[in-house]
Amino acid sequence: MSAEARLKELGLTLPNVATPVANYVRFKRAGDIVYLSGQGPRRADGSYPTGKVGANVTVEEAYEHAKQTGLGLLAAMQEAAGSLDKVEVIKLLGMVNAVPDFAEQPKVINGCSDLFVAVLGENGRHARSAVGLGSLPNNMTVEIEVIIRVLP
Repeated sequence: MSAEARLKELGLTLPNVATPVANYVRFKRAGDIVYLSGQGPRRADGSYPTGKVGANVTVEEAYEHAKQTGLGLLAAMQEAAGSLDKVEVIKLLGMVNAVPDFAEQPKVINGCSDLFVAVLGENGRHARSAVGLGSLPNNMTVEIEVIIRVLP
């Protein structure tokens, strides 16, 4: 089953690829490796869910924010590779805007990781880091960047 068919089966649609908000590009390709710029959980109106995970944002809410971020990253992957069926996710870095003693970053970033595997199958499995930070741009709850390989 194609990645696009899996998205449809899951009842998901990809958003428009986000326009950079500063002096950077959406992705940079070096041979068959593509580095995707970090994204947050952008809503349809362009705004971001904000707050601190472990204070005014729950792990469950942040998981959904990571999943939403993953949809934006899939859209960027599709643009970079031409088709999601030509994508292999290599590495993911998930950053969580959290209170200092928060220790469940992996549970939050699973929202994105679970989505990638659901849509891309084995090509969605990846190496990963999930870290907590004291703040993120615009006070968004999560930011995720990804490295992919474009398959022949």
